[in-house]
Amino acid sequence: MRIGNHGLCRRLPDQKFRMAAASTNPLMSVSKMKAFIFLCIGLTAFLIAATATAFFAILALHHLHRPMASSIVPASAPAAWKGYTILINTWKRNDLLRESVLHYSRCDRVKSIRIVWSEPDPPSHSLRHALSEAVDLNSKVGGNVELVFDLNQEDSLNNRFKDIEDLKSDAVFSVDDDVIFPCESVHLAFTVWRSAPETMVGFVPRMHWLNSPLQKSNGDHYFYGKWWSVWWTGTYSMVLSKAAFLHKKYLHLYTNQMPQSIRTYVTQNRNCEDIAMAFLVANETGAPPIWVKGRIREIGSTGISSLGSHGGTRTRCINDFAAVYGHMPLVLTNVKAVDGRSSWLW
Repeated sequence: MRIGNHGLCRRLPDQKFRMAAASTNPLMSVSKMKAFIFLCIGLTAFLIAATATAFFAILALHHLHRPMASSIVPASAPAAWKGYTILINTWKRNDLLRESVLHYSRCDRVKSIRIVWSEPDPPSHSLRHALSEAVDLNSKVGGNVELVFDLNQEDSLNNRFKDIEDLKSDAVFSVDDDVIFPCESVHLAFTVWRSAPETMVGFVPRMHWLNSPLQKSNGDHYFYGKWWSVWWTGTYSMVLSKAAFLHKKYLHLYTNQMPQSIRTYVTQNRNCEDIAMAFLVANETGAPPIWVKGRIREIGSTGISSLGSHGGTRTRCINDFAAVYGHMPLVLTNVKAVDGRSSWLW
């Protein structure tokens, strides 16, 4: 017992020292840890601030020296390639026509605005004056944008693609009077078209789908795919002429060389002139169109596309036109053109 007690007593000072050290070191460790954490937080905040400053400085320089979309066209390009013609299809919606002309006359690189007029009565003097005044006030300095009404005796959707001999540009932007696209988006599409002028470049994609054997109850081989099918699959084979660039030569081919039976079909059914043009261009090129990302603003009331029979009518058009051509000229694609300078996510 004494030996045990003596050993215990002899170790007691050492234990006291260790206890004192143990009671002191945790406090020192906590203080050091706090100091280390605060140092890390401070360094992190400094790095974030420095990175943000550098980023915004680069962004400011980018916007300062960023060329406008219109300046992408080289100065050495032929005159017919430096600008484009706006071809507006309208029908008894003068208020929408005024708004459309007012908007597009502000866009750079516009050489001419042509209005496809198929109404029985000619445009009134007041309408002509109002549109001419809007073009003169809003067109760019030195732009000299011309405004022309192309009058037609017959009321036919084929009129929107009637051959125009005195066009000032090779590029034609076909657009309906009830849709508005920002000038920047139109310039982007024009730039894309210049890289592939033989094809159609537009904002409204659609698709033709192959029917399964169980779906061909009415004998149709294909069916018309609306926007939701393009959105779901990312695949399309047409861009609608309600908002699309095409070469002016296709107006000549549509009027003079496309099968007459298709033009007659369009007139009688009052539909599918855009599908007819898509077939024509695809048959000439063997290539798909190009879909360009753009913000669309509908300024008119819903048209024939909202009718319940619209999809069925378009399906019949696709199958009937394919029968006339003897094959399916439309080509599938998944390509989408986006302006990378203004896109955060790729």
